[in-house]
Amino acid sequence: MLARMASHRCPAPRAIAVLFAVILACIGCASTIAMQPQIVLLGEQHDQNDHQRQAAAEVRKLAAAGRLGGVVLEMAERGHATTGLPAGASEAQARAALAWNDRAWPWERYGGIVMAAVAAGVPVYGGNLPGSAMREAMADAALDRAIDERARGILLHAVRDGHCGLLPEAQLPGMLRVQIARDRAMAQSLRDALAAAGGRQVLLYSGAEHAARDRGVPLHLQAGGLPGHSMRSIVYGQGDAAEAFDERRAAITTLRPDPCEALRKQLEAKPAR
Repeated sequence: MLARMASHRCPAPRAIAVLFAVILACIGCASTIAMQPQIVLLGEQHDQNDHQRQAAAEVRKLAAAGRLGGVVLEMAERGHATTGLPAGASEAQARAALAWNDRAWPWERYGGIVMAAVAAGVPVYGGNLPGSAMREAMADAALDRAIDERARGILLHAVRDGHCGLLPEAQLPGMLRVQIARDRAMAQSLRDALAAAGGRQVLLYSGAEHAARDRGVPLHLQAGGLPGHSMRSIVYGQGDAAEAFDERRAAITTLRPDPCEALRKQLEAKPAR
């Protein structure tokens, strides 16, 4: 009888070891999930097709892993979203839901990102400041205090450089306010998307300036209470200072006409006031 009882007790240590291994594995999985940033920011150069191709692939990868709860785009305005569209929705339906402005943001570049999310049942949200709010933002002096002096200096240089140094100095304060207002709008869109994401990650796709930690959307997310480790900023291709981003991803560069030359001609064509 004792021998028989012993034979029943012997497997117990093995069972405990297996259980212990399972517990450790679960803890490891939980730790891995906890380490994932809540928000991923992807910064692009708008005229580079390989950036958009990689972003669409990132959306598919995160969605296939069940980790993606929403995509926020600079390329569509706040207040528009694909929520409610079926996974089999057409491109026309997605464009209509987002009130897509093809003249400003060619669908042939960005449609792949949108449709990768829609096909996976992941909502896409417009993140940008509505055009109707631009003039109000330019006159809103309160925006001057939304970021500190160091960030203002970096952003002012970026705005000046982004307009090829061709804007009159008198216009720069208003343009800077618009940039800040756009960053704040995208940050709020991300917070809204995160609240609806059910614990999954949310991705922002925008120009690199908006994704930069030292001057863009991350500043406003942190001001709203999101800790820095809860977000990861990634830039494609060649960008500026490494400290502005957590990761830089290589990309194929497509040579384009000089955008400064096009802007110069556009400004010269405007009638004098």
